Amino acid sequence: MAKFYIKGKNELKGEIMVSGAKNAALKIIPASVLCDSTSTITNVPDILDIRKLIEIIGSIGAEINFENNSVTIDPRKIHSHHPDEKLIKKLRGSIVLVGALLSKFGKAVFSEPGGCLIGARSIDDHLDLFRQLGVRTVFKDGRYYFSGKPKAGRIILNKMSVTATENAILSTVLSSGTSQISVAAAEPEIADLANFLNKAGAKISGAGTHEITVEGVKSLHGIDYEVMPDRIEAGTYLIAGLALNSEITVGPVIPDHLEIVMKRLEDAGARFKIIEKDGKTFIKTQKHHGLSAVSLDTRPYPGFPTDLQSPYAVLMTQAKGESTIFETMFEGRFAYLEELKVLRAKVQILNPHEFTVKGPIKLIGETISSKDIRGGAALVIAALAAERHTVIEDIDFIDRGYEKIDEKLNKIGAQIERLDD
Repeated sequence: MAKFYIKGKNELKGEIMVSGAKNAALKIIPASVLCDSTSTITNVPDILDIRKLIEIIGSIGAEINFENNSVTIDPRKIHSHHPDEKLIKKLRGSIVLVGALLSKFGKAVFSEPGGCLIGARSIDDHLDLFRQLGVRTVFKDGRYYFSGKPKAGRIILNKMSVTATENAILSTVLSSGTSQISVAAAEPEIADLANFLNKAGAKISGAGTHEITVEGVKSLHGIDYEVMPDRIEAGTYLIAGLALNSEITVGPVIPDHLEIVMKRLEDAGARFKIIEKDGKTFIKTQKHHGLSAVSLDTRPYPGFPTDLQSPYAVLMTQAKGESTIFETMFEGRFAYLEELKVLRAKVQILNPHEFTVKGPIKLIGETISSKDIRGGAALVIAALAAERHTVIEDIDFIDRGYEKIDEKLNKIGAQIERLDD
């Protein structure tokens, strides 16, 4: 795998552009499989996960093209309900393709999907919702065999799972009758998926709340659609600016999506300026006079996002005092903390869901390794804040979720060199 060579302690200054939302694009592209004509989806981040998804959808016969952050997909030649198993094992988000295939064919064959190792993420919640929709499931020889058109009705999810909520929507959008999805996740990316489907002819209401109603329609048509900006990428860069006490402008953003993030950062002593430009919103970090430790716990939206837990922890190494971070979502998301310790960070893991950070501490560059997407991005922030230079290995994890993170940061003053093995 490639690696980053990062020289730390450079002040950042300038504007950094936010790409389209990874977690929205990864669901909107499979949703386009349900349309009866071509869709063009713009503002799609050029990241490894999107590249993998395009290969998966191509493996079932779709004509799909990706260039200049635009995906064009013609689903009319899709002939298979069995995506390439080797590709499926590389992308956990591919599970939502099951809902689309069940809507389209009434059957699907799927292997256990792969992805980052950030805790137990079985597909049991998906299997349960399919059962509620009358879909039969057989597990044999390492594969799941799904059969039966989903029947509209009431779905009560086991928990507020984002992908289970999205699968419930995709499964029922073409079902005759009305479906009610309860205990739905409310993340903005779900609302973006519903916006795409509604523009294509669906009748979905309540997306972005915990109760979603889907009135089945007979067909969907292809459309042009722009993916919303990535709130997690925006939050990552805002935290990087604060960690280096630099004034950087980050956008475009949807400020409502970052309310709790900005509130926690302001509690720690950060200050921001909202800038409107060309009809879009940007956020500028302001120089601060030192940050104070603030504890937090991650929660489903609108709570503090689990995907920003690791960047926030890095920021707390530069804040005065001790913070306690309670990760409520995943029990395996602390691998990056061992790498932070190599940089001299004072962190203590209390249990699989909780740890403390003491600061401020002078981080010292060493050779470390990325373990997952968000933890890898957090290590980039740590390297930027560290004395001397840092080498981060296994950066393919970072490339899975962040589009050209090194190029974007270098444009505002960072010194990051990409080295290929």
